[in-house]
Amino acid sequence: MTMRWIWQNEPKYGLWDASPRNEAGNALRGNVEVVEARNSLIHSDDILTTVVGLDDVVVVAKPDAVLVTSRSRSEMVKDLVVSMRAKQRPEASEHIRMYHPWGWYQRIDHGSRFQVKRIMVKPGGRLSLQKHHHRAEHWVVVKGTAEVTVNENVSLVHENESIYIPIGSMHRLVNPGRIPLEVIEVQVGSYTGEDDIIRVEDIYGR
Repeated sequence: MTMRWIWQNEPKYGLWDASPRNEAGNALRGNVEVVEARNSLIHSDDILTTVVGLDDVVVVAKPDAVLVTSRSRSEMVKDLVVSMRAKQRPEASEHIRMYHPWGWYQRIDHGSRFQVKRIMVKPGGRLSLQKHHHRAEHWVVVKGTAEVTVNENVSLVHENESIYIPIGSMHRLVNPGRIPLEVIEVQVGSYTGEDDIIRVEDIYGR
């Protein structure tokens, strides 16, 4: 929950208080570089984040969002979160990596008619038996072995192999192995939202 995380941690100076500061008074974490900056908190989980000639700022770069604010007005982040929720911006309430009982998925890229995800399924984990009305899916196994159900057919898909899930077909992904299964999923269709999931069977009771 990127913006929620920023709201809960940065405005209250949670990281500021807990972080060591250099001789310029800067608290730096992650992939950052600064020149002529003082008394600032600069945090990056991913991309190189640079700050030049600014004092008393908070800069937080997460994989799916970047926040820049003055330290003196960082409490206003909560107002930003409220505004983003009103506009139904997913960054206000969703992690880029979403955890489930069977493992997790992480969004890599998306557009108007596609979405790409990285999926990790724990050993013995099994996703629900489900179908979609508006998208087809392509699964490429990049680690481990997948047991894939597509309608009445059940097959094993090994590393560097792929399988196609047509729109409307009943399907399930299972990890029958002893190591984590990793799959790159490419969704293509008119709608790729998480609410286009019709679950028929789910061992986790969702």
